[in-house]
Amino acid sequence: MSADFDLNNMLPELGKDSVEYMERPIAEKVFLFCLSIALILGLLVFSRITFLNVVKAEHYSARSEGNANKEIAIPAFRGLITDRYGEILAKNAETFSVFLNLSELFKDEAKFESTIMELSKTLSVPISTLKEALQKSNLNNSSIIPVQRNISTQQAIALKGRELDGVLVLNDYRREYIDGRIFSHIIGYTGIAEEGNNIVGKTGLEKVYNDKLTGIEGLSIQYRDVSGSIIDERIENTAVPGNTLESTIDADLQREFYESMQNNLANLNRDGGVAMAMDPRSGEILALVSLPDYDNNVFVTPSRSDEISEIFADTRQPLFNRAVSGVYNPASTIKTLVGLAALREEVVDDVFGVNSKGYIEIPNPYNPDNPSRFLDWKAHGWVNIRSALARSSNVYFYVAGGGFEDLVGLGIKRLREYWQYFKLGEQTGIDLAFEAEGNLPSPEEKEERTGQPWRIGDTYNISIGQGDLRVTPIQLLRFIASIAADGKMYKPTLTRKITDPNEKTIYQHQIEQVLDYSDWDFELTEVQAGMAHAVTKDYGTAHLLANLPISVAAKTGSAQVQNNTKTNAFFVGYAPVKNPEIVILILVEDAVEGSLNTVPVARDIFTWYYENRVKNPDVETER
Repeated sequence: MSADFDLNNMLPELGKDSVEYMERPIAEKVFLFCLSIALILGLLVFSRITFLNVVKAEHYSARSEGNANKEIAIPAFRGLITDRYGEILAKNAETFSVFLNLSELFKDEAKFESTIMELSKTLSVPISTLKEALQKSNLNNSSIIPVQRNISTQQAIALKGRELDGVLVLNDYRREYIDGRIFSHIIGYTGIAEEGNNIVGKTGLEKVYNDKLTGIEGLSIQYRDVSGSIIDERIENTAVPGNTLESTIDADLQREFYESMQNNLANLNRDGGVAMAMDPRSGEILALVSLPDYDNNVFVTPSRSDEISEIFADTRQPLFNRAVSGVYNPASTIKTLVGLAALREEVVDDVFGVNSKGYIEIPNPYNPDNPSRFLDWKAHGWVNIRSALARSSNVYFYVAGGGFEDLVGLGIKRLREYWQYFKLGEQTGIDLAFEAEGNLPSPEEKEERTGQPWRIGDTYNISIGQGDLRVTPIQLLRFIASIAADGKMYKPTLTRKITDPNEKTIYQHQIEQVLDYSDWDFELTEVQAGMAHAVTKDYGTAHLLANLPISVAAKTGSAQVQNNTKTNAFFVGYAPVKNPEIVILILVEDAVEGSLNTVPVARDIFTWYYENRVKNPDVETER
């Protein structure tokens, strides 16, 4: 090759600058950028693979297996609910439920729509309701989900005959309530959960202890070949039934209370009321009746579903538990509390007397010739704390609560303090949902609400349980029970014990004391004596109970409501007078003859209790 060889001569069309450009190397940062992109993409791919194969491995393995096989949930029986002696009040009955295998249905949208239409027609359920059930289901747990629980036998036969792909008609259970109407406000009922399609408690003990009563579902897997034929079936997990709840209720006493209240209200042509019994030594509720009632079996029996709308439409509100959610003027039963407070504050003593001539008059500053008059229900003459309670004298408690002439009464401030001290106006914590609090009036609240100042007449009214003072029956029962228990107040409960399927106790009721004023010997003695005299003295308002075979202490009351157009009648009492075992409360709404309408029920209950739990006990009444 010639020494004169020149690349520029060989490629005359390329300039010198072009040759230099072709020989220039690529910048190092370009290689680094490409390498970074490659590493990031590789890391993302690796992370996704790791996530799918490790983190979600079990989930997708189950979903994959579900596409090839059928996972069938095995329903777990809900735990039993019994009374305090083991009588079953809520059990399980066999039934059928409809499940869908979504891994099959979603393969073919047309098949899905036709299946839903067939289900809607057979079950008489709107398509929208079935699709809503699907939307609420948790597909992460299983591809087989329930869409309709507790179908009838006829519906089950019809669906099985259609042999719809992806539709499973499986054995299931539904709740069955013994004497549903009698125990409905205690036990409650079950229904479909708002989220998901599981059975949950909606009211009563079923709701409060839902987690304890709900069992653990089992799992059965059907293995299929490529043609879909079942080649094997295996129980993956055995269903575990729920725990058994032993309530504090005495079922026979509850039935007696219910029957007596029903008969009494029927004779009065009335339908609203409450009846309760408590053991003052522990706070255990022995009976709880709220009327009007409802049959909780309606909510769990497919053939009776049409009755549900009737219950909700009933203007008498049978679902409303008056015992814990109703608020009422306590009427003259509150005089027991006013008596305790007045004695404690030394406003009155055991010999202090007031002359009740049937009314009390106070000067009217706006019209001196027309004094304000506050009535007693009758003229009682001279009364002290014991006879005032026995006779239920209004005038005595007007004076003790609001004062008169030179005597300074408790006044609204101290009355409020004692209401709060004795736990009125606050929830008791009983194991039932939707418990109300009540209302404790105050001058500030009245002025803000009405624009009117608090007057002495307001104090007089609340001193006899009228006006704006409102409490729940369970609050009032607990307070009266504390008098029976010599100043010890206990938290009310409906549950004694919960045991697991192996009969191991996982919960045992421990007596919970919420107040102890047992050092009020003098005050308690006077009020207890006044309540005993209400029965034993011929002038007592509960003297009709004097000839019972068991000694009783009591207090009656009548509250005028709805602008004095109606009267709610109360009875509270306990027995025996020494070492009380039972405290009862009876409320008759819109009573015909005031407190007289409650005494017959009290007579029935105390008589029954003596004959069946004291004189000839069929079962042990103590632990």
